[in-house]
Amino acid sequence: MSRYILALLLALPAICEAQGDLRADLERTYGVWRAALVNKDAATWQRVTAEHRRTEVRNRIVSEKRAFPATIFELPAPPPALGGLKFLEARQNGATAKSAYFGKVDFGIGGVPTENLLVLSFVRGAGGWLYDKADFVNLTALPDVRIELAAGDLSYLRGVPEAQPSGVVPPTPIAANPATTIAKVYVFCPGREVEVQVNKISRHRFANAKEAEIVIGGARGGLNEVQYSIRKLEGGTGEEALTVRVYLMSEVAGVKPIKAFEYLVPEKGAFDPFGTGTFVLDAAVAAKLTGK
Repeated sequence: MSRYILALLLALPAICEAQGDLRADLERTYGVWRAALVNKDAATWQRVTAEHRRTEVRNRIVSEKRAFPATIFELPAPPPALGGLKFLEARQNGATAKSAYFGKVDFGIGGVPTENLLVLSFVRGAGGWLYDKADFVNLTALPDVRIELAAGDLSYLRGVPEAQPSGVVPPTPIAANPATTIAKVYVFCPGREVEVQVNKISRHRFANAKEAEIVIGGARGGLNEVQYSIRKLEGGTGEEALTVRVYLMSEVAGVKPIKAFEYLVPEKGAFDPFGTGTFVLDAAVAAKLTGK
């Protein structure tokens, strides 16, 4: 027996023990985080949630002019429990970690849950592991993967980016001021990736999408800046139509959203890969939208 194989065999118990310790730590953190949501315990939620995630959640809530932290607990159902799920693995890379589970993930929204993949993400803080987010991978179209995972074959996980800890802790965004006027970015970009930045705070990425996202910090009174970049995706022709818009949202019944900014590219039309535009929000328009 080679020295390498002997050393590996001797190390296996320690590796298994470390894996078990990591699993226990991550599941403990998730359990506390989940209980905080169920019990509407804002202090505990903030203590066990990763800093960048706390700030992102707060920014989104105040940008929609909703109450923080009370809005955190306005959930249709609690996050899924881990009981009844098959533990697959726990992996650490520096200050990041992931734990993966397989089974009938129940989000409490009705229907009969099917067997799918749930991956929980964590980052290490000064006092231990902090919860970041959960990724749900629907395996409906992958029946063979379901069979593999049920049998303990983890080959599929190696090709799932969401299941691999990156080792990089996401940066904490700037804390946004509560919005005075709610705004949304809308992008239609088949075959393309579009990145949009509003007022150098609200950053958005759309890929082959038709979606709208809330503008962090809302629209400012006065001059607002919109920056965008466009690139073709693999499989795209580079000739698809494209739309980038910013809407100012109404809080008054009967008053429609206002299109404040628009960049249009017709089908087969020329486009700028990078661009900057502006729009102005004056007091009269703000009052019309907010009723104040």
